[in-house]
Amino acid sequence: MKRYQFIYMILGLGFMLTACKKEFLNKPSENNPTLDTYYNTAEEVYAATGYLYNSVWYDYTDKSFHAIGETLAGNMLTETGPNYDGGSFNNFTVLSTDGLVASAWRSLYKVAGTATVLASTFEQKKTTSGDKDYLNIAIAESRFIRAVAYFYLTRIYKDIPIVNDPVALAGSGNYNVPRYIQSDVLRFILEDLAFAEQNLPTTPYQKGRVSSLSASGMMAKVHLYQKNYEKAKEKAQLVISSGKYDLYPNYEEMFTSSKANNNQESLFALQWIADGGYGYANAVNAYAAPSTLMKPDKGTGYSSVYPTIDMLESYAAQDRRRKWSNMEQGFFRADWKNVNFPNGFTYDTTGTNYETTTTLRNGSRANSLKYVVGPGSNGEKLSDNGSSDICTYILRYADILLIYAEATLGTQASTSDATALNAFNKVHNRAGNFNNIPATSLTADLIFKERRAEFAYEGDFWFDVQRRGFDFAKQFVSKQERGSYTGNGISTFKTTINNEAQLFLPIPQSETVSDPELLKPAVPYYTN
Repeated sequence: MKRYQFIYMILGLGFMLTACKKEFLNKPSENNPTLDTYYNTAEEVYAATGYLYNSVWYDYTDKSFHAIGETLAGNMLTETGPNYDGGSFNNFTVLSTDGLVASAWRSLYKVAGTATVLASTFEQKKTTSGDKDYLNIAIAESRFIRAVAYFYLTRIYKDIPIVNDPVALAGSGNYNVPRYIQSDVLRFILEDLAFAEQNLPTTPYQKGRVSSLSASGMMAKVHLYQKNYEKAKEKAQLVISSGKYDLYPNYEEMFTSSKANNNQESLFALQWIADGGYGYANAVNAYAAPSTLMKPDKGTGYSSVYPTIDMLESYAAQDRRRKWSNMEQGFFRADWKNVNFPNGFTYDTTGTNYETTTTLRNGSRANSLKYVVGPGSNGEKLSDNGSSDICTYILRYADILLIYAEATLGTQASTSDATALNAFNKVHNRAGNFNNIPATSLTADLIFKERRAEFAYEGDFWFDVQRRGFDFAKQFVSKQERGSYTGNGISTFKTTINNEAQLFLPIPQSETVSDPELLKPAVPYYTN
């Protein structure tokens, strides 16, 4: 099939899910094809699951992705305008009424609800069409996506509703759903992933789809979050031993070119379509890129989220990921051209070429490079507003290697285990990084620092901070410089976390008003 055709097909079929009274309730449109007339071929079924890799995620990946995963962690700053809730994520003043709190909730429950309905639909189809392989694969694929959505939800909001049958719940008229304790939510996630691991093929049936090893890798990540190091190591080892994944040799290209989409490092990535219309393309290029790079052709490039001074200074001197992940003074791309840069794009913060007044410069004099593909001069497809085709990586092989290293370390102060060092150094020394000088001993702080550099701006680092606990998070955040360069100095901006509840976001007020159960203490989901 042509690239992304499985997403286009689902749009043509009209399979769209609409929100009910609650954002976590989703049911099929009444105009959907019926089970009798549709899902009779693998192509029709896989077209439906293709939707799970795209627009249902958009309201999360658009801005919440960075605000939650990076800004809370001190890796990035957001603009202080209304699009980013007045900058509340910069200083831990996030409220239940904030727009991004609601959009993250809405989007992730849309993912989970869509996946749940699809899995249920395919189970029903099996009762009339028989036990078809493509139906079993589609059910497993849907449950994998649901698990990932719930994993984001529970790391963001902690104790959350689980809705295993949104259609029945929507029809019942009783929308008072409780929150369930996080440990039970994580158990539910692992059950979904175990099913996916058993029922997905070991090699994706289409490029860009998930496999059984994607499920194994995600299980490793969930087990690490739980500090279940033995299980995390076991599942990471399963992926490593398969030999089916490897690191992509060109780190910068992996995040700046759609040519690298679905490469050998990608276990799970969202699939975007530049010409698919609003909500179907990767918007980071539009809002994180510098304005002069994108204007006048696209009119975007808002620099609305950008690296902090603390993030830039956290890189070791020998770490080339700083230049592979960031645009700073002197950065140059010969293939990025427009009327402002006919000979290639030069990042210049001196006020002579790039940005002519100090009010236009980012406080850290830098822009993130990840998911910025340029103005389209090099053949990258762009939407009218500059959004792109480039995938959003949710799980990379580099993560599997670092999970293995951390799980091997476990609760020890340090380890020189050869297999852990080998896994760590593959990431650490990719493409000659650190001059190929390997680490010889691992500690929790070293792995944490490695993860920060490796996954910067990928919407995940806050969860690494969070899982180390409140005391660590408070100390880590309080030491950060989130200020701005002014002349020869820094306008200091420090912040802190005051209580453990701030490790998570509040449930949106719009939800708690209509469902008071969400304000009550969380309850168990399982009875045994």
